[in-house]
Amino acid sequence: MNLFDPLAQRSLALRHRLVISPMCQYSATDGLPDNWHLVHLGSRAVGGAALVITEATAVSAQGRISHGDTGLWNDAQVEAWKPIVRFVQSSGAIAGVQLAHAGRKSSAQLPWEGGGSLAADQAPWTTVAPSVIPFDAGWHTPQALDEAGIQQVVADFRASARRALAAGFQLIELHAAHGYLLHQFLSPLSNQRTDPYGGSFDNRTRIVREVISAVREVWPAELPLWLRISATDWAENDAGWNIEQSVQLAQQVKPLGVDLIDVSSGGMLAHAKIPVGPGYQVPFAARIRREADIATGAVGMITEVEQAQAIIANGEADVVLTARESLRDPYFARRAAKTLDVKITPPVQYGRAW
Repeated sequence: MNLFDPLAQRSLALRHRLVISPMCQYSATDGLPDNWHLVHLGSRAVGGAALVITEATAVSAQGRISHGDTGLWNDAQVEAWKPIVRFVQSSGAIAGVQLAHAGRKSSAQLPWEGGGSLAADQAPWTTVAPSVIPFDAGWHTPQALDEAGIQQVVADFRASARRALAAGFQLIELHAAHGYLLHQFLSPLSNQRTDPYGGSFDNRTRIVREVISAVREVWPAELPLWLRISATDWAENDAGWNIEQSVQLAQQVKPLGVDLIDVSSGGMLAHAKIPVGPGYQVPFAARIRREADIATGAVGMITEVEQAQAIIANGEADVVLTARESLRDPYFARRAAKTLDVKITPPVQYGRAW
């Protein structure tokens, strides 16, 4: 395999293996994307990416990380997404959306305003989680979801998937990583329930499986469904969610209709010691791909074209997702094509530059 080989995902064909990773912009109003999101996502599509995935898009107002999150919990948001989706697609990329619920990490300040919990005069809202355990000192103490609350979360994901289809998206990624609600259920560090949604591995993964099944009920069989996970919590003594459990989860969800595991890590612990370095998460993607026999995506400090090519050529992942590097260079995919001596067609408006 090579970086610029196409990749089949159900009825879709990614034109190559470079994907724009979800990146929160914290710039929406009432969940509505605007011209910032059009330019941000559209420029990466013009830049040659095969697939552009939106930021974490909340399935409910309560599930937002911050006041600035985009959403798909009402029909006005569907209408706001439509022109953005059309532009991404008209620029040759597939348009994907990441659906998310922030759980106990909700009701937060914008990162450039501190990033902690919203103060009483900043219009905070009640946060929810598997258990009554705050993310960190100074964060809101969440309410534990009862079974009716859990089923409402599942229903919210289903409804948002239906709206994603109405907006024209062609791929959904479910966010079960970075310490947000679905990850909170997965990890024994945040899930101390004693009911059918806590305790054993099968119980802790139950809500993820229910969300996948609910989304697949309304998401067409011919369109792909991805799942983002944190492969490890980076907890001391491997005490939390870890790579072994991630492999097991991938084995569980493949028969439910998940087409690719987008493999990140961390986000559960506010003060985890993470050995960050170039490609530091790639071995997790490689192991899940090998042991669960499912397509994977690699992400995390992948900044060089040759690095991305090696990941694909060595069979460590099926796609490479770029985040911060694509913020620095929206045209990373076109630069990669030139470096690897591959021709990809530029927009006709930019043809004079090629």
